Amino acid sequence: MCTWISSPAFRTFAVMQGRFLRNLALVVVLNLLVKPFYILGIDAAVQERVGAAAYGTYAALLSLSFLLNILLDLGLTNHSTRRLARDPGAMAAELPGLLGVRAALVALYAVVTLVAALVLGYEGTHLHVLGWLIVNQALAALLLFLRGAVAAGQRYAQDSLLSVLDRALLIALMGWLLWGRGPDAPLPILWFVQAQTAAYAVAVGVAWALVRQRTRTLRPRWPGREAGTLLRSSFPYALLVLLMTFYYRTDTVMLERLLPDGPLQAGIYAQAFRFFEAFNMLGYLLAGLLLPMFSRLLGEGAPVAPLAGLAFRLVWAGTVALAVLAVLLAPEVMALRYTAHVAESAPVLAVLGISFVAVCTTYVFGTLLTAGGDLRTLNRLAAAGMVANLVLNLWLIPRYQGLGAAWASLLTQAAMAIAQAVLAVRRFGMPRGRSTWGGPLLYAAGLSAVALGLAALDVPPPVVLVGVPVAAIALALATRTLRAADLRELRAPLPGRGEPVL
Repeated sequence: MCTWISSPAFRTFAVMQGRFLRNLALVVVLNLLVKPFYILGIDAAVQERVGAAAYGTYAALLSLSFLLNILLDLGLTNHSTRRLARDPGAMAAELPGLLGVRAALVALYAVVTLVAALVLGYEGTHLHVLGWLIVNQALAALLLFLRGAVAAGQRYAQDSLLSVLDRALLIALMGWLLWGRGPDAPLPILWFVQAQTAAYAVAVGVAWALVRQRTRTLRPRWPGREAGTLLRSSFPYALLVLLMTFYYRTDTVMLERLLPDGPLQAGIYAQAFRFFEAFNMLGYLLAGLLLPMFSRLLGEGAPVAPLAGLAFRLVWAGTVALAVLAVLLAPEVMALRYTAHVAESAPVLAVLGISFVAVCTTYVFGTLLTAGGDLRTLNRLAAAGMVANLVLNLWLIPRYQGLGAAWASLLTQAAMAIAQAVLAVRRFGMPRGRSTWGGPLLYAAGLSAVALGLAALDVPPPVVLVGVPVAAIALALATRTLRAADLRELRAPLPGRGEPVL
């Protein structure tokens, strides 16, 4: 034991765990400062200005652009992040070729997406809006790729700042378009899409400059014969993202296409999904933080189970509390920002709030399995999830509209979370005893009991808003879902000069 504690692998793990906690705190703070205002102040204001039906069509087109955006990347981001995290010195040599391949993929993505839109019956103005959304997806994918290179170089704080830069810029642009020109000024939905284009372009420029500081040159080039090898290596990552995107993004498109009043129902669903997506961005950023950390630990032979366990416990404690608040306060949350269709969208938010727990659980264990290279099993799981989600949506949407889509998402995500957790435990030797899993399960049961009590007593919303977090903290500490040692890591000294922090 003493030999292990003094080994380089243990020191790598200790440094990585401290970095994870500090940078997770930074990501959460930055995103809580920016994302809620964007979601509640900007995105929701756009929907109210243009109407639920027009926004519902936009949401369906946005989902369509998401469904095929894997063609922009073909797994290159996850593949390169995992590769460069293990060998940061290869960044200058590999990035130009990767950028050259990505440039060719943009053209492929644009053609396939437009053909899919024509097959689905979109035309005219819809195709014009979709064209700008294609540009946005290309810029967003490039930004994500560059952020992966920043994170692979262990510049986690820079990555955290980049994660909110585009939204901060969009808040400024849309704030002027919404309120700077008068309350009755027209706002075509296309202006909203084009404002996103401008914000993404500036953020990409900043990320490009940060990466170029590390590589000295960043001129895209076609890698020749290496392109085929590169794409074959990244294909399993591409397939995984594609399958997961299908069961994550098909709900809005299916609502809009399956129902007679599809645009309206998609817009109602989008009202609730907007809140889910705002919090889900934190989970997505968590995965982006964990992938290079898991990859480096595995590359150096350090244990990953302690970091995975810590990440799961933190995520579980926070997401279960948020799910309880979403269930208890769904009507009040929807009424904070909307006046129309609150009664229909509130139950959708409650179900999506519960599915948020499962989604964030997959961000921990799915990311660990990805870092370990277990792509074949993950792809099989994702394929099963895609089929299950499509079947559930086809059955539930005609009967329950948006609520049916939310239940389909919950059932699919819960099954995926359980399967990935079981696989991670088996592969990486995570403890299976009551001390590891009993505490989080007891925490969830206790907080659910508190929620039932508050609902039975018909407690006013302000009391719920205060009482649930207090009960969550108390139960998390009592069940050791959160531990004092975790909090001490936040105050641990930063690494020395040889260990980059920003």
